[in-house]
Amino acid sequence: MMRKFLLGLLLIGLCGTMRGQDARGRLEAQRKQLQQEIVQINGMLKKNKSKKTDALETLEDLFLKIDRSRELLRLTNRQINGLSNQIKSNQSKIDALVEELEILKQDYASMIVKSRKNASQQNRLMFLFSSDNFWQAIKRVRYMKQYTAYRKQQGVKIEQKTQILRQLNITLNKQKAVKEELLADNRKVQAQFERDRKTQEKVLSKLRSKESSYAAQIKKKQRQTAKIDKEINRLIREAIAASNKKAGTKNVNFALTPEAKALAASFTANKGRLPWPVRKGVVTQKFGTQPHPVVRTTTIKSNGVTIATSPVTAARAVFEGTVLNIVQFQGSNPIVLIQHGNYVTAYKNLATVLVKKGEKVIAKQEIGTIFTNPTTQRTTLQFSVFYNTTPKDPAQWIFQMR
Repeated sequence: MMRKFLLGLLLIGLCGTMRGQDARGRLEAQRKQLQQEIVQINGMLKKNKSKKTDALETLEDLFLKIDRSRELLRLTNRQINGLSNQIKSNQSKIDALVEELEILKQDYASMIVKSRKNASQQNRLMFLFSSDNFWQAIKRVRYMKQYTAYRKQQGVKIEQKTQILRQLNITLNKQKAVKEELLADNRKVQAQFERDRKTQEKVLSKLRSKESSYAAQIKKKQRQTAKIDKEINRLIREAIAASNKKAGTKNVNFALTPEAKALAASFTANKGRLPWPVRKGVVTQKFGTQPHPVVRTTTIKSNGVTIATSPVTAARAVFEGTVLNIVQFQGSNPIVLIQHGNYVTAYKNLATVLVKKGEKVIAKQEIGTIFTNPTTQRTTLQFSVFYNTTPKDPAQWIFQMR
């Protein structure tokens, strides 16, 4: 019974340790991703400077960097606090082990002293021969054997605890080193964060005199975006009508074949785990209706996310499906729509298209190269997810997208 109880405690401890390691691993992965995004945003800011881009675009990138830096500081502080708790816990374990070892060693030393006093063969024989009867002599023989075995056990226990103590000390030193490294990184990020804030204030002061013209510029872009979204919505509705006509039904949603239903179910099951539509990128505009990050009096609406990436980067299908349509009209770069049952993903602002309407694609297949603005040298993909005609937040579908 006691063995089962101890085994249960051991398993609980192991599960707790594994959960802790998983959580630390996730935090570290997020921290590295944030660091990569900040490096990419720095590249965008550098291009802005070399191309003498207007203050609005520079501020958008600067706001984005400050937001990511703030998140990085928060995440690193969580790691530091977690390590501090682990260090404190391990230090307590070490202190308790040192105390326990000291007691064990004192007891062991006392046993050795007593054993030496009674070590001679003569003393042992006298101890046996002085027994009152035969049964007492047998008991004394057993006692001497048990005493010898117990002494050996104590020696083994001391060795085992010494090994545990040594390993705990190694772990503790590693944790302290990681903590110091994180603290040093945090100090650098904090210093850069303060410098960026000062730069932000300077650029903001210059922007205030031109705020009305920037607001007009933003509204013009919003009208262009709305026009594209309206066309995408029309094409999806047409596809829905065609699917219902083929199935002999009338519905506002896609009429799905058994295969299409299975594909839609698989797409849903992978929510939050879908790959990014680019190999490497940073989200510069989030989903939904929101105040503009710089001109706060202006509202912007997005049916998807905007992802900045490197020039000559390919857009990738996030899941298997069929190319529903390829859209291109005046004032817009090519757009690829891919159907996944009753879901549709849209890939806007392409320079070239590598697929055809009706073609089946697989996850991570390259479907086209992303357009790079020749003036700003920015390469951005607008990516959307639709459930029938309803836009969904891609951040809820793509792995580790914020």
